[in-house]
Amino acid sequence: MFSKIMTITLGVFLFSATVSAATKIGLLDIRTALFASESAQNFTEKTVDQFKQQDLEVRAVGEEGQKLEQRLKNDAAIMSDSERAKLASDLEAKIQEYKYLKSKLDNALAEKRQEFLAESKPRLDKAINELVEEEGLTLLLPREAALYADEAMDYTQKVVDKLNKSK
Repeated sequence: MFSKIMTITLGVFLFSATVSAATKIGLLDIRTALFASESAQNFTEKTVDQFKQQDLEVRAVGEEGQKLEQRLKNDAAIMSDSERAKLASDLEAKIQEYKYLKSKLDNALAEKRQEFLAESKPRLDKAINELVEEEGLTLLLPREAALYADEAMDYTQKVVDKLNKSK
């Protein structure tokens, strides 16, 4: 009985050693790889330039709203009811304008990001496939899936390098 257990244990041990020797596992932070690439940095610069005016407008409206709010807090005691009501109404209008402009800007930026991701996906997939083939990886996991892993298992920078070369 004891020899059967030892034989089974030894067999399981040898099988698992064979499997682990044939398995090469890598980790990849896809988001970092994509957004650290030169094309992502160029995209960011172009997007900032493209939406700079809208961003400034949103900020200006926000600052105007803050000034109105501060004035309402500071001067409410010395204002007449009609002045206070008018200022409160102006503040509410600024808040609505700010929300509208901010939402419009956020939606435009989200749309641009989606376009970039759609354009980048084929290049990212190609870079990952080349990496898997070159490194002989049998398993590539998202970096977030590992609680702990040796840095040598992280292939993120290699994917960034491949993306930069594939322009």
